[in-house]
Formats: sequence, structure tokens, C-alpha cells
Amino acid sequence: MHDSLKIVLTGAPGCGKGTQARILREKFGLCHLSTGEMLRAYAKENTPLGRALKVALDKGEFATDEMIVEMVSQRIEQKDCEKGFILDGFQRTLPQAEALEKILKEKKLNLDAAIEIQVPDEIIMERILGRYTCASCGEGYHDKNLQPKIYGVCDKCGGTEFVRRADDNRQTVKNRLINYRALTYPTIPYFEKLGLLHCVDGTGSIEATAKKIAEILDMIITAEKK
Repeated sequence: MHDSLKIVLTGAPGCGKGTQARILREKFGLCHLSTGEMLRAYAKENTPLGRALKVALDKGEFATDEMIVEMVSQRIEQKDCEKGFILDGFQRTLPQAEALEKILKEKKLNLDAAIEIQVPDEIIMERILGRYTCASCGEGYHDKNLQPKIYGVCDKCGGTEFVRRADDNRQTVKNRLINYRALTYPTIPYFEKLGLLHCVDGTGSIEATAKKIAEILDMIITAEKK
């Protein structure tokens, strides 16, 4: 087993980064670092930072680079990241990507791959507007693609209450896609220049996308063993 695989998962909001990160966590034993989840946790806190984050997230805007970089820098030093990690939702801007490279160098770490999951905007819109989670355990579902086995009952915990994210609405999703094109997309050629970029078609099933990503990582692990 590869002892420390460090991966960035990138792509537009709703392309399936979170789902694929959870699959990779199970398959490769990596720590799943979702900046979205970290930020939402902060946004629930009644602090100046928490309140500012809540306003930004509700509008579909991003937190500042400095805030996110500091948060990620501290997080990857924790013990559960020693065997490697998946960065899901970071970096959202070119300065964040450059800051990540600097942070890793300071910690004497190297990124192994940046994997872009490619999905057209119209499919992303359908995916995001249809998703919801169990209010009790957080298990994710979708109106069309992933319904509970028994209608209205969570497969995982048996809960019967479900919630949708407040920012999963058409206008906010449009804003997030515009922000992605303007701010995040420039990180793609940056990773390509570093020789780290791998592109995966994410329009198929969850399993098909997971298989493609696993093949890339197996190839990297095999190459590093030689």
C-alpha cells in the first residue's frame, strides 16, 4: 500500500468531487479534506469569521484565500493526514494553488496528482438542484440519481427527515458556476504545467468515474514503486 498519497480533486461545483473523495477514502485509506464542510462548520459559529462566511456562502461566493489557506495548512498537519489526503474543493483560486505548493514545500511534502472531473454545466445544474441529505446522519441522496431504497427512509440510519442546502438553488448555482470559470479554472493549466493534471469524464455513473480515478492513482503508485 502506498503510504502517503496526496491528491487534489478539482472541477466545477456539483461535478461529484465529494462523492469520489469518499470512495477514495475507503479504497486508499486517505483523509478526505472537504473545504466546503470545514467552511460550513465555521459558518455555523457565531463569530465575526463565522458570520462573514455565512453571508458569502449564502450568496454563492467564496471565502478569502488567506482564510482558507490557513485553515488547510493547519488541517494537513493533523495525525489523520499522515497516510495521505484528498483535498476536495481546495484550491478555488490560482493564488490558493500557488500557496498550496508553498505550504507543502515547507512541510517537505509533494502533491501526487490533481484530478479534474469534467461535467457540462447543464448536467451540473440538474445534479445540484436534485440533491438532499438525511437530517440525522448526513447520508446524501438525489431526486433522480440516488433515492433511498424505501421512499422517505434513510438507508443508513432509518431517519425520516431530509434537508436540502439553502444554497442549492438555481440562481446561487449559476453564480457558483460563473465564479468557478472566473476564479478556479485558471488552476487547471497551472497543475498541467506542473505535470500533475489528470482529466476524467464525470458524466457517467459514480462507479464508472470512480474506476477511472482509481486507475490513475494505481498507475501513479506503480510508477513510484519502480
